[in-house]
Formats: sequence, structure tokens, C-alpha cells
Amino acid sequence: MGRLFIETLSGPRIFKCRYCKVDSASRDDVVSKEFQGRYGRAYLFRNVVNISLGPIEERQLISGLHTVNDVYCSSCQQIMGWKYVSSKACCDF
Repeated sequence: MGRLFIETLSGPRIFKCRYCKVDSASRDDVVSKEFQGRYGRAYLFRNVVNISLGPIEERQLISGLHTVNDVYCSSCQQIMGWKYVSSKACCDF
């Protein structure tokens, strides 16, 4: 196994992993705060760093069936959230 590469972000407000405090995103990369996750408020980011993705899976969310990846901290491997891959949500009219 090789050396772990960790990217450091600059700026006044940086989101960090809650467990190991590695940088994950800049406040400038927040697209929306209008999401609700399983454990509370969730954010949509334009760009994140120092993450790894889990396998693609289908998950039933409040808005319907979606294809997602779990997102893990690349340093401590704790789950940080999930990433939309595609949406299969559909409405019958």
C-alpha cells in the first residue's frame, strides 16, 4: 500500500471529516443546504476532496428510487454521506 495523499484546502470556512478532521470541502462549493439526510441536515456540494466512493447501489429515498454511492473519508474510512449517480424517481400522471 502506498502513501496516502491528502489535499489541504484554504479559506476561512472549510468542512472537515467529523472524526479525523481532514479537509473535505470549501464553503464556496456548497450548492444547497435544502436537503434532509437520515441523521439531520444534508448539503449538496459542487466539489469535494479526500473522499473515496463505495459501490453503486439502488436506494429508496424520500423522493423515490435513486442510484447512489456511499462517500467515505479517504483518511479514516468513516462514512460521510452519499453521492447521486442517477434518479429513477418517476411520477404517474
